[in-house]
Amino acid sequence: MDLNTPIQFLKHLKVNNNKDWFEENRKTYETSRKIFLELSQSLIDGISKFDPELEGIESKKCIYRINRDIRFSKDKTPYKTNFGSHFGRDAKKTVGTGYYIHISPGENFIGGGIYMPQPEMLAAIRQEIDYNPDQLIRLIESSDFKNNFGEVRGEALKTAPKGYPKDHPNIELLRLKSFYVLKSFTDEELVDDSFIDTAVAIYQEVKKFNDYLQMAID
Repeated sequence: MDLNTPIQFLKHLKVNNNKDWFEENRKTYETSRKIFLELSQSLIDGISKFDPELEGIESKKCIYRINRDIRFSKDKTPYKTNFGSHFGRDAKKTVGTGYYIHISPGENFIGGGIYMPQPEMLAAIRQEIDYNPDQLIRLIESSDFKNNFGEVRGEALKTAPKGYPKDHPNIELLRLKSFYVLKSFTDEELVDDSFIDTAVAIYQEVKKFNDYLQMAID
């Protein structure tokens, strides 16, 4: 698959984000979308070898629409300038943990975790961090984790969540409202023949993180 095609399409879309241009270039969009679906399916197939919950998942059920919801946005450009897919037990509708890929010129990344979990899930994750932090701390302080992701990301509360002291030893983690990790790639790294193998190997590290979060939720 030639990932240069979707990257070039998205580059042009960024400076021509209007319906007329999009319709004139719909064939290129459809080709680009097909390539991204093929990439996503290759990643799903690779992940399913160590995460059986993804067995049988189809990439067409994981890809996000390119059309933006502009009803409540000041930005009225009609299209996203990226392709994105979320892989989980229920494809992109997964409520729990999952894996993600986002490609956009100069802003490509893969990752995983859980984004804006439901209140009961968030409470369960915080409780697990409170009761059983050692497994998570060992993981996020390992060299593999730091080299790939740097840190756990997510919007955070300004203060301690209700029921936890401000001087809790893991207060920075407890303050998070989402728990996810990202690994960035340049356009050149994305289009390299080794990208799929590299990404699947990194997703194996994501799974360790997901396993901790899912254990808390379950």
